[in-house]
Amino acid sequence: MNGHESSQAGDDKHHGRRELQGIMHGVIRDKATARGAGGYALLLITALAILGVLSVTSIAIGSRSVPLSEVVRILTDPQMTGVSAEAVRLRIPRMALGILVGMALATAGTLLQGMTRNPLADPSILGLNGGAAFAIVLSMATVGLSAPIQYVWVGMLGSCAAAICVWFLGSIGAKGATPLKMTLAGAVVAAMLSSLTSAILLPRIDVISSYRFWQVGGLSGARFSLMLPILPIIGIGIGIAVLCLPGLNALAMGDDLATGLGSRVRTVRFGAWAAAVMLSASATALAGPIAFVGLVVPHAARLLVGSEYKRILGLSLVLGPILLVASDTIGRVLTRPTDVEVGIVTAIIGAPCFILLVRSRRLQQI
Repeated sequence: MNGHESSQAGDDKHHGRRELQGIMHGVIRDKATARGAGGYALLLITALAILGVLSVTSIAIGSRSVPLSEVVRILTDPQMTGVSAEAVRLRIPRMALGILVGMALATAGTLLQGMTRNPLADPSILGLNGGAAFAIVLSMATVGLSAPIQYVWVGMLGSCAAAICVWFLGSIGAKGATPLKMTLAGAVVAAMLSSLTSAILLPRIDVISSYRFWQVGGLSGARFSLMLPILPIIGIGIGIAVLCLPGLNALAMGDDLATGLGSRVRTVRFGAWAAAVMLSASATALAGPIAFVGLVVPHAARLLVGSEYKRILGLSLVLGPILLVASDTIGRVLTRPTDVEVGIVTAIIGAPCFILLVRSRRLQQI
C-alpha cells in the first residue's frame, strides 16, 4: 500500500510538472505569437531584404562611389582593373566582416541578457572587451605585437581569460553563478582591466599610437585571411546559442521555477556564457571593441517579436549586421575622403536608439 501511494505521489508530481511546463510554454507562445507566425516571417524577410540592399550599397558607396552597373561588371570580371575595381574589391571583405561581427555581437548580447536577466548586459559591460584590450596592450608593450593576425588570437585569449575570471567570481557562494553576482563580477573585472590597460599605455607613447586604431573598433582592416580561421568558432558559438534557447526561455521565469520545470539552470547558464564568450571574443579580436550592438539589437528584436528567445535570436542575427553595415557605410560617406570608424558611428546611433527603446511603453511591458 505504501509503495502504491509512493508511486501515485510520484506520478502526481510528474503530472504536475508537465502541467506547469505546459503553462509556461503556453505563456511564452502567447507572447511570442502576438504578431503571428506570418507576421514574424514577413518581418524576417523584410529585414533580410534590407540587409541585402545595405550590403550592395556598402560595396558601391564610399570615399569613391561606383555605379551599380559598374559594380556588377567588376564582380563578374576578375580581370578588370582601375581605381573603381580596387575600391569594390576592398569593400567586399569589409562588408562581409560587418555581417559576421554583427551576427556575433548580436547573438552574444542576446545570450548575456538572457542568462543574467539583465537588460544592460553586453560584452563590454561584462568585461569581455576589456580582456581583449588588456591582452593586446600587454602584448604590444612586452613583445612588440603588431600584425593583425596576432591581434585576433591575442585578443581572443584575453577575452576568454576575462570570462573565466568573471565566471569564477560570479560562482563564489552557495547558489553558484547567479545573475546579480555575474553582473557585479563583470563590472568589477571590466573596471580593473580598464585601469590596468591605462597604466600600461600612459608611459608608452609608441604603444598608444598603435593601440588607438584598434581601440576605436572598425572594419577597415578586413581581410578574408583573418576571418576564415575565426569562422568555425563563430559557427560553433551560434550553434551552442541555438541549443540554449529553450533553457533561456525557462530562465526568464526565474531560477527556482526553471529548476522546477526540469531545466538544468547551471548547465544552460554555462553553455550560454561559453557561447557568448566565443562570439564576443571573436568579434572583438577581428574588429575591436565595438559598443552598443550587443546591447541595442536584442532589445530592438524583443520589441518587435516578443519575449520568445527563438524569435529574438533569429531577428537579432539579421538586425546586428544591418546596424554594423549601415554604420560602416555612413562612416565612409560623412567625412569623405576619410572614414569615421564604425565603432564611433554605432555609439552615435546606438545611444539615442537605446534611450527610445527603454522609454517604449511596450518594451516595459515585455
